[in-house]
Amino acid sequence: MPHQTPAAPPLGTLVALGGGDDDAMLALLCDLLPSPATAVEIVTVASRDDTRSGRAYERALRELGCTGARHLRISEQHPADAPDTLRRLRHAGLVFFSGGDQERITDFLHHTEFARVLHERYYHDATFIIAGTSAGAAVLPEYMIVDGHGWRALRKGGMQTSAGLGLLPQLLIDQHFVERGRFGRLAHALLAHPMCLGLGLAEETGLIIRGGTEAEVFGDGVVMVVDGRQLHGNNLGRIGRGEPVSGQDLRVHLLVAGQRLQLQNRRVIGEDPDTR
Repeated sequence: MPHQTPAAPPLGTLVALGGGDDDAMLALLCDLLPSPATAVEIVTVASRDDTRSGRAYERALRELGCTGARHLRISEQHPADAPDTLRRLRHAGLVFFSGGDQERITDFLHHTEFARVLHERYYHDATFIIAGTSAGAAVLPEYMIVDGHGWRALRKGGMQTSAGLGLLPQLLIDQHFVERGRFGRLAHALLAHPMCLGLGLAEETGLIIRGGTEAEVFGDGVVMVVDGRQLHGNNLGRIGRGEPVSGQDLRVHLLVAGQRLQLQNRRVIGEDPDTR
């Protein structure tokens, strides 16, 4: 992992969206900022067309009133540890990771001063916000799913994980979850990392995670929580590549806007949608 997680919980805030139309998320982020002029750094390294994507997000955020929004280029020609890039990171109130390929984010950020400063600010600055959509959400936790499609995801070798940015320990986030039928690969990932909690985010749906302890759902869809704490019968260590995986007693919750999840004890709290 790129960082050793401190014993104390983080002071900052994370916002993760499952992809799709992100206009509502951008408006939410603007509302969370202490001032419209707060520095917002848009990181589009996950996209191979990073300039176009960065300009589009910069324009969208500025139209919402975030006058401090700027595209922060990180690429083959723009290293993450360039002095001006690090200076901007240290002064940012919000760092936003766009979608694309989450492995590009870790390829460019793992073992960098940028990643160390990002981690340090998240843990020690109560005003600091990190946000991501799609790949930018999947990369935030300790582990991220980087491969797994359809029925193949339920056979050994058909799902792959790697180290994420390490901002959320013992957690996995999968995106476009309902729309792309990704329950199988998230369940498989929990067989591989049974201490983790799995969070599957539908498009236009996400989580606000405050202080690393409580996640609140926002958006129009469903967040699926998959808890493997009581998992047994895990056959992953006994089967060969290509054989079907097995495990029992995965616990599943379906959460909608307004409901909250305590990440430490994995208890659902907040509004009961049946009473609205």
